[in-house]
Amino acid sequence: MATTLVRERVRQDVGVVAQAGLDLESFFAEAVESVRRAVPWVSACVGTHDPRTLMLTSDRKFGDLDLQDDMHDDQFGLIEYGSPEPTSFAVLARAERPAASVHLATGGDVASSLRIRDYHQLHFGYQDEVRLMFREGHEVWGGMGLMRGPDDRPFDEVEVDFLASLAPAFARGVRAGLLARIAETADEYDDDLAGPAVVIVGADDSISQITGPAQQRLAELAGGGGLGVSPAVLTGLIGAARRYGRGETTELPRCRVRTRRGRWLVLQAGPLSGLGGPGTGGGDVVVTIEEARPPEIVSLVVAAFGLTPRERDVTQLVLQGADTKAIAGSLHLSAYTVQDHLKAIFEKAGVRSRRELIARIYFDQYVPRMNDELAPSGWFSAGT
Repeated sequence: MATTLVRERVRQDVGVVAQAGLDLESFFAEAVESVRRAVPWVSACVGTHDPRTLMLTSDRKFGDLDLQDDMHDDQFGLIEYGSPEPTSFAVLARAERPAASVHLATGGDVASSLRIRDYHQLHFGYQDEVRLMFREGHEVWGGMGLMRGPDDRPFDEVEVDFLASLAPAFARGVRAGLLARIAETADEYDDDLAGPAVVIVGADDSISQITGPAQQRLAELAGGGGLGVSPAVLTGLIGAARRYGRGETTELPRCRVRTRRGRWLVLQAGPLSGLGGPGTGGGDVVVTIEEARPPEIVSLVVAAFGLTPRERDVTQLVLQGADTKAIAGSLHLSAYTVQDHLKAIFEKAGVRSRRELIARIYFDQYVPRMNDELAPSGWFSAGT
C-alpha cells in the first residue's frame, strides 16, 4: 500500500510531465509508469478520445499487455462501445468522479461486467480493472485502464480517489501532446485516391467489402493491426453503430483521427438497412472515411489550448479577421477586456501575436498544402 507521501510525489511528477510539452508517446510512458508507484498494476492501457464524441482514436499498452499481440483488440472495441456498462468510458466521462474500479462498482461481482468476464478474464486472466478518464472541466481527452491479476488484491477506494485527482493533469498532458504533434510538418500528401473510402462490415463484425481508397486511408492511420488502424478504434465505431441501430443511442458515432503522415481524417459509422425498413443493429455496418475539413480540426486545436468559453469566442473572431474594436462590439466587451483575453490566449497557445495564433491553428492543414486550390466546399480541390 502506497503511503500518502508516495502518492503526493507521484501527483507532482505527473503534473510536471503534463506541463513539459512532451509528445503523446513520451508523456504516456512517463506518466503511466509513475502512477505505478502509487497504484501498482500488472497491465495498463491508455487511449486518446475525440473530446466531441468520446470515441477512441488511439491506444497504447504497457506491462503484460505490451507483450501480447493485437488478436483480441477487435473484440475490445465491440464490447466497449457495443454494450452498456456502468464503468464504460462513456459513462465515466460524465460521472461526478472520473474514476472507478469494477470490483467496487459491482460489489465484488466482477464477472457481472461483460468487459471483465468476456475480455479481461477470458483472454488475460485479469480479475479487476480501475479506470480513469482524462477530464478537465467538461472535456475528456482520453482514458486509462489499470489491471490486476488473480493473485493481486482488488483496487480500493483510496486508489480510485487518488487516480481521480490525476484527471486534470492527464488531460493537460494529452492536450500538450496533441499540440506538439500538430506542430510537426506533415509529409507530402498523396492525393491520387479516386473514389469514396468506404468499408462494409458484415453481421459477423468482419470486413466484407472495402474500397481501394479506404484500404489506403486505413493503412495511413497510426496503430497496430494489418490495416494500420488500431482494431479497437474501428470496431469501437462498429459497436457504437450497432447500438445506434438498436435505438439505444441517438447519435451516429464518428471521430477525428490523425494519420502517421500528418493528415486528419474523419471516420463515421452507421447501420445499413434494407428497403423494407430500418435495421435492428445486427446487420451490416458502413464506415466512411473522409479527409477532415478545416473547421473540424480548428475546433479540436482550439479546444486543446485549454481556452475558456469567452477566450474561444475571441479566438473565433480573430480567425475571421476581426480587429479589437470589432471583437469588442460583437461580444459587448471593452477593448481593454479584449486585449486581456488576447494576452491569455497568446500565452496558452504559445504565440506572441494574432498572426502567429492564426498560423499556429491552421499550420497543420494549410501550410503543407498552402499553394493548393480550395474547392467551394472550403477544402482542397481534388487532384491538387
